[in-house]
Amino acid sequence: MLHRENNERRAKARFPMDRELRYRLLEDDRIVESGMGQTLNVGSGGVAFVIDHELRAGAFVELSISWPVLLDETCKMRLIVFGRLLRSTGRKSVCTVDKYEFRTQARVLAPAAPVRTDSTLLRWAEGMRKESVRALNGCAG
Repeated sequence: MLHRENNERRAKARFPMDRELRYRLLEDDRIVESGMGQTLNVGSGGVAFVIDHELRAGAFVELSISWPVLLDETCKMRLIVFGRLLRSTGRKSVCTVDKYEFRTQARVLAPAAPVRTDSTLLRWAEGMRKESVRALNGCAG
């Protein structure tokens, strides 16, 4: 059983997981930053991770996390997480898990790709924005 302290703010448990990750940050409908880091812990509601600097809270983020289990005992996997940055202090950041999917990983992980504008992150963020507007319009009446 996972023990939680009394001052715990999370509604869902997170589990320690030290894995390599790549991230992409979206602001104003464009990818403004990408890089690499390490996860600290992962759960169905959020991910804590470290990179070499602080990030701006509120931005949309995509994380590509190396998964510790092989598909069919031969194929490397990556967990792709789409969420929002909740907070960032120094090198440590925390984001929500609003959507996730597993993808197979290439045999050789390519260097960080140049910034693209046709990404799943862009499409997901646009859908989240539209959903927020619909919710606001529905509550206004």
